[in-house]
Amino acid sequence: MVFVGMDHGTTGVSFSILNNKPAHFKIGREELSKGDISALEELNKRVNLNSIDLMAITYAMGDGINTITPIEKVKDRGILSMEGAGKVTGGGTAVYDEIEKSGIPTVVIPGIHKNTNCLDSRFKSAYSHHASSEKISICYNAYLETGFENMVISDISSNTVSILIEDGKIHGAMDACLGAMGIVHGPLDLQMLRDIDDGLRSANECFSEAGAVKIADLNTKVTKAKDELLKRYIDGDKKALLAFKSMVMTILMEIYGLIGISETKLEGVVLTGSIGSMERPYDFFNEIKSGLKGSIYVQKLPATSGSVGSAQIAEAVFKDKKDILGIKVVGF
Repeated sequence: MVFVGMDHGTTGVSFSILNNKPAHFKIGREELSKGDISALEELNKRVNLNSIDLMAITYAMGDGINTITPIEKVKDRGILSMEGAGKVTGGGTAVYDEIEKSGIPTVVIPGIHKNTNCLDSRFKSAYSHHASSEKISICYNAYLETGFENMVISDISSNTVSILIEDGKIHGAMDACLGAMGIVHGPLDLQMLRDIDDGLRSANECFSEAGAVKIADLNTKVTKAKDELLKRYIDGDKKALLAFKSMVMTILMEIYGLIGISETKLEGVVLTGSIGSMERPYDFFNEIKSGLKGSIYVQKLPATSGSVGSAQIAEAVFKDKKDILGIKVVGF
């Protein structure tokens, strides 16, 4: 049996294939935006497309749906709008449309938002949006890998989003514009609100410059920001070091916040994403683990957890599972 998962991320679109020989690959945003590469052609190099039993994909914020749904039943790619969602780097729409037209059996995974039924009602009332759709994939991968029913998962890369799982269901999450910094995106502070009021920048521009790049005075493409910051850090740039230290501080604040409001005894914290799993050249994983002061078990997952989790969701749905961490499966 063959199952494929797709993670529609900020810097590229990643695929994982689960069969006798599991495989992973990623297509960068710049390659996709040029339109000279086909995601399905790349996938076909690794697996016969006709052999795929089910594919599960994520797309953008996923705020137009609240259930795992067959792609042919999803309207407008499962989103309400692309406005105000960070830098639109392009390419992902073409991949979605290519998959939709392919005839490959596919389900679309929703994001976490105010219409997500399993969320704690306080989270739903406080925030309109909590996490984009690949975070459900990451959570399911963490759930299967750890066996934990109660945990906090923090996905740290271009942005940082942390999710609270209690009794095997998603109960809350902190979106990138609300809590911790990522490399590129982060919460809006008072100065940014003033800039918006004065017409100097849009809210979306501020959100897309509020991460570590703000502290390091770095203005570059999203796809290059992490590597440029790491290079500056290796070269001894003090602003790059401060940017990373500040990121870690805000991430710890976010994790501690979710631990503090949990109503169950948590079994652990799971860190993932290209930054959350990193130990070199900057040891984000162990610095965050150390910051938790031994108060809770900490584990990391590789940066492929999003696409792997999507493939694992595809397998679960194919085997007639009707609920993924409190997210319903419909129409399949």
